[in-house]
Amino acid sequence: MENEIELIEGCRAGKDSARKELYTLYSRQMLAVCYRYTGDEDAAHDVLHDGFIKIFTHFTFRGECALATWVTRVMVTQAIDYLRKQKRITQLVVNEEQLPDIPDEASIADSGSRLSEQQLMAFVAELPDGCRTVFNLYVFEEKSHKEIAEMLGIKVHSSTSQLHRAKNLLAKRIKEYTEYERK
Repeated sequence: MENEIELIEGCRAGKDSARKELYTLYSRQMLAVCYRYTGDEDAAHDVLHDGFIKIFTHFTFRGECALATWVTRVMVTQAIDYLRKQKRITQLVVNEEQLPDIPDEASIADSGSRLSEQQLMAFVAELPDGCRTVFNLYVFEEKSHKEIAEMLGIKVHSSTSQLHRAKNLLAKRIKEYTEYERK
């Protein structure tokens, strides 16, 4: 395809060549998005597959945003639906005593700069499902806590506490990793 407009028109018309190009263009990036939400490689592949089937059978792109943004939105929605069906998103309220100790922010900031993006994303994948989902929506999708609460069917307070817990768990994990690396 010569340009994005041709690609979009081809997908709307159901042309296999356009669908193949769309998949080739975005599948790798979208697999990373799916993995960020599921934290599991097999589940990420399933979500990616289901997301592209949804895109190809109901190509509803209207041009209100970039094509990549729309494809990402479809994949995020698909990942959240997957987590809901697996009953992995629950309305959790985190009590203060359940939170890990907060490491010194200066040492985390210093040690965080030595982490690779791949390692950091692996730590994000290790987060509990609710924390990981809220963290991804807040940090990567730039959603407000109100929007996250509406999307996930939880209270705003639950969203804020899940993000707080995610940040603390990541900070603790980074600290453990950097202390291990220094040895």
